[in-house]
Amino acid sequence: MSPPPQTPQGITAALKTLGLTKYEALVYVALLKVTSATATEIHEISGVPRASVYPVLDRLLQKNLVTVSHTTPKRFNAIPPEEAINSLLREIEEKGAYAKAVLGEIYAERSSIEGGDQELIWNILGETNIKNRMRDLIAQAEKQVEVIGSWSLLEDLQDAFASAAKKGVRVEVIASAWEAEVPPKMTVIVSVPPVWHETKPGTEMAGVLFVDGEKVMVAMGGEGEVPTALYSESEGFAQFFARYAVLTRNYLAGKGVKQKNLGQQISK
Repeated sequence: MSPPPQTPQGITAALKTLGLTKYEALVYVALLKVTSATATEIHEISGVPRASVYPVLDRLLQKNLVTVSHTTPKRFNAIPPEEAINSLLREIEEKGAYAKAVLGEIYAERSSIEGGDQELIWNILGETNIKNRMRDLIAQAEKQVEVIGSWSLLEDLQDAFASAAKKGVRVEVIASAWEAEVPPKMTVIVSVPPVWHETKPGTEMAGVLFVDGEKVMVAMGGEGEVPTALYSESEGFAQFFARYAVLTRNYLAGKGVKQKNLGQQISK
């Protein structure tokens, strides 16, 4: 038997991502290099230990990646690559669909186990993660979105607010500034208590987001700090920050700023 061509670098790793073990990948590639081969020849071509060749061939037969003759000694042949890869991909898709369905059921049932995660408070780090989470929450809103926050926090969320308002969600924003057009069907009040005033414009990223009176996210972070946020669906957490919303409303009322009962829906 003439020396087989060298195995391309990386192909073994690629086949491992498709569900093959290292030895299975080596044996399959070795069989592609020849018309057919015995177990001994496969050992010599692939470098897989002689004792492991037959168990590996059995697994490849089960995966429909090789065929075997009825001669003595038995000779093995590789299924063409296109057919083999398609077979592996179908198996991955089937396993993925199964895992998605089962995990989805587990995820959906989590809230019924010892009260679920409704009393948990989640910590979120980093500006990108915080804004992405806020964007997701706004997109999930069904009735109302209420926000008190700095412009540096809210600026990147304008499209999320606009989309929510467009689908009929009541959107009310109290911001330290608003340097853009106000989307239709959305209320923006540019006036906040002194605690929100920024030392340098654009450096303080802070705010409170209320969604449907049940979900609350509180973000904070100054210049040179890694922004952090707390998120919860806990009733106690919502009531605590609803109190801050009430104080904000009273402050603005004292200044003669008209507003619409911010936080009323989360006050239990």
